[in-house]
This record gives sequence, structure tokens and C-alpha cells, in this order.
Amino acid sequence: MGRTGPQVQRSCVRCPVLIVHASERPRLVEIRGNLLARILEAEREGWLGEIEGLQSSLTHAEEKLAQLDAQISRQQESADLGIPTFREIVARTAGPEPL
Repeated sequence: MGRTGPQVQRSCVRCPVLIVHASERPRLVEIRGNLLARILEAEREGWLGEIEGLQSSLTHAEEKLAQLDAQISRQQESADLGIPTFREIVARTAGPEPL
């Protein structure tokens, strides 16, 4: 069985090859907010081992957001010719296998 819950969020956000589509930005912002809340809780409860992992995930989430914002900015500055980008092609073909 695969992982479920918050562990999946951390694993995915930390993945260096994760490609985030602009439509997924609100979810990434939600994940960042959740990580911030969990860091505060871990600090309050003294869960020192948990804090390091959460901060690493937060750093990666913020990097993904910055990359996504830069990508959105570039797209707004360019003319759309209707040709799919490499990222869009990869995102369509790299999805999970149907069950």
C-alpha cells in the first residue's frame, strides 16, 4: 500500500521533479499554510525532530511557489500560439497508471 495523509504532501512537495501546474497554485498555498501551522504546533509541543522535517518541506513548498509564480509571469508576458509546452506534454504523459 502507498502512503496516505500528510506524508504524501511532504514527499511530493520535496520531489525535485514535481511539476506544478498554475491551476494547482491554491493547493500549494494551502499546503504551505498547513506546514506553517504544523511547525508552530511542533514548536509549542517541543517536537524538535518533527520541526526539521516540516521546515524542509516548507522550504521546498516556497521554492515551488516561487517557480510557479515566475512561470505564470513569463506566460503572461508571452504570446500563446496554442502549441503545448514541454511541461504540459510531460504532465499529460507522466500521470499515474490507471487501475
